[in-house]
Amino acid sequence: MKFEQARWVREEDNVYEPHLAEKDRSTVSTDDVSLPDEITRDEIELPELSEPELARHYTRLSEMTYGVENGPYPLGSCTMKYNPKFTEDLAAHPAGAVHPDRQEDTIQGNLEIMHTLQDYLARIGGMDAVTLQPPSGAAGEFTGIMIAKEYHRSNGDERSEVIVPDTAHGTNPATATMAGYDVVVIESNDEGCMDLEAVRNAVSEETAALMLTNPNTVGVFEDDIQEIADAIHDVGGLLYYDGANLNALMGRARPGDMDFDIMHYNVHKTFAAPHGGGGPGAGPVGVKEELADYLPKPHVRETEDGDYEFYEPDNTIGKVHGFHGNWPVLLKSFAYILRLGDEGLLDTGERAILNANYLASQIDFAIPYGPFFHEFVASAGEHHATDVAKRLLDAGVHPPTTAWPEIVDQALMTEPTEIESKDTLDQLAQAFNIAAEATEEELKASPQNTAARRIDQSSADRNPRLTWDAIEDIGVETPADD
Repeated sequence: MKFEQARWVREEDNVYEPHLAEKDRSTVSTDDVSLPDEITRDEIELPELSEPELARHYTRLSEMTYGVENGPYPLGSCTMKYNPKFTEDLAAHPAGAVHPDRQEDTIQGNLEIMHTLQDYLARIGGMDAVTLQPPSGAAGEFTGIMIAKEYHRSNGDERSEVIVPDTAHGTNPATATMAGYDVVVIESNDEGCMDLEAVRNAVSEETAALMLTNPNTVGVFEDDIQEIADAIHDVGGLLYYDGANLNALMGRARPGDMDFDIMHYNVHKTFAAPHGGGGPGAGPVGVKEELADYLPKPHVRETEDGDYEFYEPDNTIGKVHGFHGNWPVLLKSFAYILRLGDEGLLDTGERAILNANYLASQIDFAIPYGPFFHEFVASAGEHHATDVAKRLLDAGVHPPTTAWPEIVDQALMTEPTEIESKDTLDQLAQAFNIAAEATEEELKASPQNTAARRIDQSSADRNPRLTWDAIEDIGVETPADD
């Protein structure tokens, strides 16, 4: 293969060892620290290193992992794509580093950017008003559902249920539950869409909202979206748009035009900002006019004098984040939208769809649902999706999302994004097809080429051991090497 996960080992014995040759012991006094004994220690070993050694150490560590700057990262639904570095430079510019407690008249330029970004996002989504406060997509969902809840409550119409499809992102039912709603799950039909009759049978005067992603998580555009919207609105409910897949629609269609009432934007997916690792992200929320008074505070508006100010909407649900949102992330998204413009955003959406369909046409795995847009869900068939993913690691690429959504057996959820070239897509297809041709024994033996073999993912997540020591020196067992 042309590419393989980068790794660094000590060549003579094939064992990784951070080269901390000059490390020394330092003693740190804790006499003046009034912390509980169980979280203090009398001394700590710290290496004393020169700058080149430190730089080389962390460079070696970075070479042991894999990211979107190493190669393709077709993680379905999570939209892992390269982000242009000019936005990083912009976000780091001193002019953007304003203290959030400064007075409004001293940050007029920043407020103008916030106001303009609100307008850009509203136009892209077909909404009437947008808040920039929520610090993530999940926080945006929670904000949107709390707006719906306050809307119903203020109208003396408190409701108890939120409807979601069985292909919904896990955050959808979690959000509804956190907001105090019972979750009603609708099974998908044979085309991978929400079953319209099941929706009509499920709605009632208890329906506060229906949360829907469109295109949905198998990449299919909901054929009955207008009928679904009518069914929800006929009983007084609200239609919520999960913006995770908005990049498939940019410049082509708008959730607001499909009669969605509330939506969140994953600006760290659709626009330019790093994604993953729990943040930083941003999840602005857009609403139709009748819901604008329920947006979080503070909100930014333009005065009659042409200045900008914060204000508190009349029926605001209150604050959902400190100060004015995740400002550097928002600034990157603003720059990305401004740089691309209308034609660039349209081109981005079209390339995302083209790339997904081209890649799907080149791989040997079955794809049960279509036609699809920016992502597709293939099936690993008789093999376990995790084993296929491990084989893909050996081929030098990051694997897709696996085993979800559950309506596809052994799902391989793949989203190449608009950034990849035809050559890269061909390499990706080659990697998929290597996995498709592998025997069960070869799949079970993968990965062979990565810095770490199969790890205990649950323990790695729940009991992280963060250390600069070589793993052998701290007595941690490595099941993958057994």
